[in-house]
Amino acid sequence: MSDPTAHGSLADARSSNLPVPSVALAIGAHPDDIEFGCGGTLAKWSANGCRIHHLVCTDGSKGSWDPDDDPARLVSVRQDEQREASRRLGGEGAVTFLGWTDGELEAGLLQRREVAYWIRRVRPDVVLGHDPWRRYRLHPDHRNAGFLVTDGIVAARDPLFFPDQSEPPHRPDALLLWEAEEPDHVEDIAGFEDRKLHALLAHRSQFRSTMRIDDPGLPESPGLAEFGARLKQRHAQSGAPLGLAAGEAFKIMRDL
Repeated sequence: MSDPTAHGSLADARSSNLPVPSVALAIGAHPDDIEFGCGGTLAKWSANGCRIHHLVCTDGSKGSWDPDDDPARLVSVRQDEQREASRRLGGEGAVTFLGWTDGELEAGLLQRREVAYWIRRVRPDVVLGHDPWRRYRLHPDHRNAGFLVTDGIVAARDPLFFPDQSEPPHRPDALLLWEAEEPDHVEDIAGFEDRKLHALLAHRSQFRSTMRIDDPGLPESPGLAEFGARLKQRHAQSGAPLGLAAGEAFKIMRDL
């Protein structure tokens, strides 16, 4: 449920390529959002020794254009797809589902508590998530997942937030926001585009609705080449301002 081509201007990009973190935590609204937003970066980091974790806020139960689809079946399918996508990125860390109802995610205190707990438990050097301040963002889950990332980091770092939690406070070194309104950081993903595409294609239930691939049952389905070409074009556009052949663009926040 993400737009693979959306982000703002990179005219102000000033940095690239963080040192490979030991641990990274990517937080998405739905299964597949993380792969769209930062799949190439996670693939690159995992290949260089980073332990990557996925935290998915909703159950993905509305991710179908078929009105007769069974939501419970879809939840199970999408969880399996997300686990496989993480594996394809080289993920060896946790794939966690908070299970909030798709389309009804709120940036409330209960949800913030859960996100803070997982930040404290995983103890990532870098957190990645949706930019909640992007203008004209239509999907409420994307906005609210983004605010849960920023609010969860604040809660996770300060000991007087949720002091009953068993995990000690933790302050990440950096936050990378994808689909950013004002991106200023690019990760070089040259050599990892195919792995990102391979991970996205694990989300077969989303072929028609999100990727515009016509028939999930056909490995050479119409639309598959076009989807790959759209991704490649976006990666080229993201990398170009810094002279990179392929990049993923983010807003970087370091003073957390």
